[in-house]
Amino acid sequence: MPVTVTKTGGHRAEIAWERGDDPTGYLSHTVESDQLAHALEAVGQPSPAPGEPDEDLAAARQTADLARLLERRAAVQVVQLRDHHQLSWRRIAAVMFESPDRQSSVRRMYESGRRHLGT
Repeated sequence: MPVTVTKTGGHRAEIAWERGDDPTGYLSHTVESDQLAHALEAVGQPSPAPGEPDEDLAAARQTADLARLLERRAAVQVVQLRDHHQLSWRRIAAVMFESPDRQSSVRRMYESGRRHLGT
């Protein structure tokens, strides 16, 4: 994996990547805009203490923006799994949703991924 996350001790980690690993700039943007920080905070503290309304709105927006980006990227990965690896809908659903019966969800993701790819 070209992007590495290294636990540096205690509750610290370091994220590293090369310029070529982020051709779209999404990764850099998530770090520089604090999207990643806000999303990780939301994961770590599902019910954080309320702060200032504008700050909390900004944090929620950043988290939601990153969640939408991740949904799009996951949909593109489903296209790759299906088209390049010829995996069955059932196998993809079994891994992604822990239920082979969720094939229709995987097909919707596939169609979304195709739209994002422009194909």
